[in-house]
Amino acid sequence: MSENRRFHLAQRPEGVPGDDTFDLRDVERPEPGPGEALVRTLYLSVDPYMRGRMRDRESYAEPWAVGDPLRGGVVAEVVESNGAGVEPGQTVVAELPWAEYATADGSALTPVDTGALPVSTALGVLGMPGRTAYFGTREVAEPRADDWMVVSGAAGAVGSVVGQLGELQGANVVGIAGTDEKCDWLTEELGLTAAINYAEEDVGSRLDEVADGVDVYFDNVGGPVTDAVWARLNVDARVAVCGQIALYNDEGLPTGPRKLSTLIETRASVEGLLVQDFAPRFREATEHLGELVASGDLQYRETVTEGLERAPEAFLGLFEGDNVGKQVVEVAAPGE
Repeated sequence: MSENRRFHLAQRPEGVPGDDTFDLRDVERPEPGPGEALVRTLYLSVDPYMRGRMRDRESYAEPWAVGDPLRGGVVAEVVESNGAGVEPGQTVVAELPWAEYATADGSALTPVDTGALPVSTALGVLGMPGRTAYFGTREVAEPRADDWMVVSGAAGAVGSVVGQLGELQGANVVGIAGTDEKCDWLTEELGLTAAINYAEEDVGSRLDEVADGVDVYFDNVGGPVTDAVWARLNVDARVAVCGQIALYNDEGLPTGPRKLSTLIETRASVEGLLVQDFAPRFREATEHLGELVASGDLQYRETVTEGLERAPEAFLGLFEGDNVGKQVVEVAAPGE
């Protein structure tokens, strides 16, 4: 048996996933069939939406069956090509298993071109999170000059790009994050107008101090943070709902005070956001984001966890706020 390790869903978690959710197996290294390539994983992405795939119900992402390999965005190096249209040594990105080696049809592999940036950015600022921020800001939230824009999860992979794009479009952006260090990064390095530490400060009271209501809310977290922002929506506010990470591990959704009456008073609009809806325009987003990074107008960070065996640790850390910027797992170094 050729050595290859791969994570599978061991059981469906109730509440917060634990070590018993993940099963790391020694499996045979696959052989590429006609039109396929064998690839070696360099970096894999862990993302909050994956928690939903562990549930036994349909959502925008197909649920995993118990025993299925866990899957996500992967940057990989082509080892062998069987008419797949890619060459050995080429770096590609695809949705693949959490594994050291995998096979994929050539049509599912996209060559990576990150220029002078690390190839891992194809999973972050130049990948799905960056594109989500790009289209979510431009097409859904639509911040305008002098708007007061609030971004929750502002130090994460999506939120950190959203906040900067909002500032570039002339908005006054208030980022919400969970530590003083993250808040300092948002204001001192990313240039946001203000930041609120939800773990130490009352979000509503601080918003009253630093902002003139909320014209745009880019929601990545839901829960009590969103409750506080919702009560401060201005007339004709726009709300982009991108994620609800505060609720992903809840077995039942809380009801609490109803919010819809606020929309009557404010005439606010609320729109959900799925980046896949913009797939025909992905190149546009990647090229624009790359230009902003190259010019210094867009900053990014990666939190890198080394070793495939630590992928569950990296994934669970998302729910504790351990990451700054994009969380990736380095499985193998490029060129090794």
